[in-house]
Amino acid sequence: MKTKITLEAARVMMGYSLKKAAILFGVHYQTLSKWEEDPSLMKQKYVSMIEEIYFVPVSYIFFGSKDEFILLNKNNDINSLK
Repeated sequence: MKTKITLEAARVMMGYSLKKAAILFGVHYQTLSKWEEDPSLMKQKYVSMIEEIYFVPVSYIFFGSKDEFILLNKNNDINSLK
């Protein structure tokens, strides 16, 4: 499986604050904060903006909750030790 990153990680790598990125998406910063907790909540029109704003292919973004992301990576770390 290709390594994926969170929506928050994509924003941070660009050096954007939550408020700056929200302006670029045209949404309230609290909306973007909810999306960063679970990008699967994003409507398609905003998903397609990810590449334009963060310069990261959408296929590199993990579209699940942060908890799922952490659990998946924890399991991958354990499996790599076997």
